[in-house]
Amino acid sequence: MAEGQESVWDYPRPAIAEPTDRHIVIRHRDVTLADTRRAWRTLETSHPPTYYLPQADIAMDLLATNTRRSLCEWKGQARYWDVRIAGETLEAVGWDYPDPTPGFSGIAGHIAFYPEPFDTCLVDGERAAPQPGGFYGGWITSREAGPFKGVAGSRFW
Repeated sequence: MAEGQESVWDYPRPAIAEPTDRHIVIRHRDVTLADTRRAWRTLETSHPPTYYLPQADIAMDLLATNTRRSLCEWKGQARYWDVRIAGETLEAVGWDYPDPTPGFSGIAGHIAFYPEPFDTCLVDGERAAPQPGGFYGGWITSREAGPFKGVAGSRFW
């Protein structure tokens, strides 16, 4: 592990949510979808951070609710969001917890996004890579050391 990195194997289980002042930016088709220094991040053993952005720092006029729902054992029931930019619809690429469990109350009013479908997702100016596997929503930068849940053979980690 390089100096300044966080090992995802040092992250807690059960998962936690904490505020972060990292600068998070999402752009697609030359449109800024989100830009914030007021995000929360969730941390869980073996997963890179997932960032939850305050709706006040998201271009909410580009979002539409999706009928998809899921249940997280830590956070509660999630609803999903579509993003419509420049005539393109990205389906179920964002999610939030309208009524999160008490330990995750800080992410109420915040939306997380998968980094994969967007042209640019930045953490403090560094391009983030998506967590492997397509199911989880973690953002990987040079600050995180893996291996990460989602790679082949990690189903039962």
